[in-house]
Amino acid sequence: MTEIIKAFLVGGAICAVGQLLIDFTKLTPARILTGYVVAGVVLSALGLYRPLADFAGAGASVPLTGFGHALAEGMKKAVDENGFAGVFTGELTAAAGGIAAALLAGLAASLVFRQRDKV
Repeated sequence: MTEIIKAFLVGGAICAVGQLLIDFTKLTPARILTGYVVAGVVLSALGLYRPLADFAGAGASVPLTGFGHALAEGMKKAVDENGFAGVFTGELTAAAGGIAAALLAGLAASLVFRQRDKV
């Protein structure tokens, strides 16, 4: 049960920061989302995101900062295994499952809403 509470608090805090940025700055949602991915990469490179992910579980791995962390970790692993070529392949390999799931969910949603609009 404590894992759920930790995930809720950390994930909620990440989302609350995004909402505050939307409410109190002139940043567009697209820039905020991109900033979250970049923040995940930077925090991962500094060695700060892994402890957060270990502590919060899905609360840190599901938000977009977790996607940035996955990209950075995949690139790091691929560079260790393949040398410089890993810079171009590692992030895609690490995030392929999430990207495929997002594409399939988008396809399914488009089919559902397309059929609904025709009725």
